Amino acid sequence: MPSLIETKRMSIDRRQANIDRLTTRDFTSRHFAVWLTLAVGGLFCVQVRAELPFEQPPIDYLKAPTDDPVARLQRRIELGEAELIFDERHGWLPSLLDQLAIPLESQVLVFSKTSFQRAKISPRAPRAVYFNDETYIGYVQQGDVVEVSTTDPTLGAVFYTIQQQPAARPTISRQTHDCLQCHASSKTQDVPGHLVRSVYPDFSGQPAFSAGTFNTSHESPLKERWGGWYVTGTHGQQTHMGNVLVTDRQRPENLDTASGANRTDLADLVDTSPYLTRHSDIVALMVLEHQTKMHNLITAAGYHTRMALHYEAGLNKALGRDADFISPSTSGRFESAAEKLLKYMLFVEEAPLSESIEGTSGFARQFTALGPRDRLGRSLREFDLSRRLFKYPCSYLIYSEAFARLPEPVKVYIYRRLKEILTNQDQTLDDRGLSAADRQSIFEILRETKPELAAAWGQP
Repeated sequence: MPSLIETKRMSIDRRQANIDRLTTRDFTSRHFAVWLTLAVGGLFCVQVRAELPFEQPPIDYLKAPTDDPVARLQRRIELGEAELIFDERHGWLPSLLDQLAIPLESQVLVFSKTSFQRAKISPRAPRAVYFNDETYIGYVQQGDVVEVSTTDPTLGAVFYTIQQQPAARPTISRQTHDCLQCHASSKTQDVPGHLVRSVYPDFSGQPAFSAGTFNTSHESPLKERWGGWYVTGTHGQQTHMGNVLVTDRQRPENLDTASGANRTDLADLVDTSPYLTRHSDIVALMVLEHQTKMHNLITAAGYHTRMALHYEAGLNKALGRDADFISPSTSGRFESAAEKLLKYMLFVEEAPLSESIEGTSGFARQFTALGPRDRLGRSLREFDLSRRLFKYPCSYLIYSEAFARLPEPVKVYIYRRLKEILTNQDQTLDDRGLSAADRQSIFEILRETKPELAAAWGQP
């Protein structure tokens, strides 16, 4: 017969095994139906839902205080340190973009009915999306609200709305449950996240779901991108789904992609005068697609690590182990998430370009100017746009606050793996498109522009 202590240990071991299974299952399944998943911004569809793992400690998504750019702006407004000015034509939009340092050049236009304000969206009245490294703003002509999706360094995507009505001090309202119905699924890495979608839109902007949809990132071939979006820019003989509508209801996938190609002006497709610019820049769209999934993968790595360490802490206490003990099963959970992040941030499966891409709004120039640069003038924000998106294939979001505030164990692991990959000590990661010269350049740029990483690598 086992002793009382042995019985307790057996019970705890079974509990650990159950936690491992539940954690994996909870991060790979949903107990509610998602009927529509949309581009960036707020899609607030109302459905019956079950509580999600990240709504509980240690994440506590619904109750934890937010510390994102929009929450900080709200606090500044309340303290009288910032002011939003209502514009008669565009409401709070221009002032909001100014306060959040979001460039006008980032404007992209989506005309599919893929927002909770879909009744006011159509090919004649697209929704405008503006973004920077942290925040996304959705604007609809005559819309009731401005939609806001931003990135909290620990919570991931956080959603807000601002009523499009004059006020001395507008209220920025956080949205939770309704947004999570569509912005917390396998399409967002099972965390609160951002999305860019490509659909087959009919003459009203309604997606033809029978033909399928695409979740878009830098891994997507151009031929599957931008269905339901307007696109300005040139791309040679490469095709995409932008700028066109479904004409055959029986075969919606048969789009006349040639008619939407290489457009530098949208004048014959839509009146752009109600918007802040006339562009829906192709380079901005490509950056948007890279960035949204990258944000989600950073959030997922943080969530997996915090949850795994939280469970481990309970077991350590019960078993009388050191408080900082990390078991192989626990490290395995966050290391798996870290490997997915590493693979994506190094553009390992990026869809190649066959011809040069050029935008129209000046977004590429504005984006590149943000740096930082090493002593040779190199930056991770430099574009290639002939073979691939960036000249040096490593995501600029490695400089983001969300990346910097990853839990220490997973960040240490990522930094170690990065050094192994970039110095050719470990070539197990598929290196398609990541040449020896790329690795060396990225290593040198990071060593000089990210001091924390240089210190972790033991570099001067």
